[in-house]
Amino acid sequence: MDSLRLLLEQYARAAWRRRWVGIFITWLICGVGWVGVYLVPNQYESSARLYVDADAILTPLLRGLAADSAPVGQLEMLQRTLLSRPNLEKLISKTDLDLGVASPSDRERLLQSLATDIKVTPQTRNLFTITYRSASPKLAHDVVQTLLSIFVESATGSNRTDMENAKRFLEHQISSYEQQLRAAEKRRADFRFKYVDILPADLNPDRPYNSATEGARNSLREMDGRLQDALIRRDTLRDELSKAPAMLVAEDNSRIQGQIRTKMQDAQEQLKMLLLRDTEQHPEVIAQKKLIEALRASREGSAPAGGATGKGDRAADAGKRSVSNPVYEQLKVRLVEADTAVASLQRQRAAEAELLERLDKMQREQPGLLAEYQNMDRDYGVLRRNYEELLGRLQSANLAQAADTQADKVKLQIVDPPETPRLPAAPNRLLLVSGVLLAGIGGGIAFTVLLGQLDRSFSTVDQLRNLGLPVLGGISILGQPRFVHRLLVAARFSAAVVALVALYGGLMVHILRSVALI
Repeated sequence: MDSLRLLLEQYARAAWRRRWVGIFITWLICGVGWVGVYLVPNQYESSARLYVDADAILTPLLRGLAADSAPVGQLEMLQRTLLSRPNLEKLISKTDLDLGVASPSDRERLLQSLATDIKVTPQTRNLFTITYRSASPKLAHDVVQTLLSIFVESATGSNRTDMENAKRFLEHQISSYEQQLRAAEKRRADFRFKYVDILPADLNPDRPYNSATEGARNSLREMDGRLQDALIRRDTLRDELSKAPAMLVAEDNSRIQGQIRTKMQDAQEQLKMLLLRDTEQHPEVIAQKKLIEALRASREGSAPAGGATGKGDRAADAGKRSVSNPVYEQLKVRLVEADTAVASLQRQRAAEAELLERLDKMQREQPGLLAEYQNMDRDYGVLRRNYEELLGRLQSANLAQAADTQADKVKLQIVDPPETPRLPAAPNRLLLVSGVLLAGIGGGIAFTVLLGQLDRSFSTVDQLRNLGLPVLGGISILGQPRFVHRLLVAARFSAAVVALVALYGGLMVHILRSVALI
């Protein structure tokens, strides 16, 4: 600890002996530094804050109906591309910065300087600041204002331009697909017309050929089964009809005649209704006519017997009459219906057999015809599906464009517009002047200490004794009184320091007045 104190005292004595050199160095550093601070040009800063909000109501409502333009992502991209070269070129032309450009290299340096000096700082997700510093307050304001205009134009115009490009692309593709669809439809129609005798009208082209043939075979087997069931039912009715008596003996057939007459009238009315809807050859019309004939025969059979009977028989059958059997008549009607069903099933089976025969013929004579038609139809289906999907996408694009242009999906609000700065934002002359003062004081002290280290003389007797040599004593300087001399030296030194501090204070007051702080 004592050695450190002695070392500090030694440095202090060395610095004090060279105090005027230190004062000179301090004044020199402060003078040069303060002049340099004064010569540094002022930098004026202009800034603007912009708030961007994507429509939080319309965007969810249109999700799935319109093309999602992702406003937030677009704005993030705009923030990153605001300082792109095209935008900076536009900025230079609009703010007349190109008037001071004399060569391509100067223009390149100007572009690099603008890209470095302009700051786009996001504060929140929807709020960000544009800042620029320049030696001219008007230029700083114009640069920020122009950048703000470029951003707003890009935010409102880029999405519409992209949407227009997308719509033009979709319309071009739709027109191309429409031409391809028409050509495919013509090929399909020509193909079917050329092979109309071979291709079945009800063939499903989406299924393989073997499946169509197998389906026709299965349908024919099913039709055979239904026809066999109908034939069995008809034969059963015929057997029952042969066993049932056609006539019954009744004492009074007036009531039966009335019932038959009512049934005949209902059957005739039903026939009229069927003729309004179907032709004479329709199976239901034919069956209805047969039913009317059977009822007419029943009514005639239930009439009293004529003169062919003898007197004895008339005496024996006095008060009795022969009438038709209702069960027999019903069996006849059901038999007529069964015959009609058998005829209909036979006709359907013939059609199924014809279809199967045509498919077999196609398989034998034109083995690759169906595959060609299926490929043609499959291509047509793909084209039609893509065409309809493109039409849907075009409608979504139209809806998104309407929402973008008419409903203002993206809202841009300038929170703080740029202003022409009146006071400089840089440099901080107060801090620089204070720093120069500290640097001057530190430089003066350091220089004196360095000179003391370079001095090879001995200032004390103890330093001589440290060499290991015998020292007899020391001689002090004789002259004016010691106290008065020290007082004068201190006064002169203090005056130099006070003058330096006073000059520093004057500079501070001048700076504060220049920035209108006092």
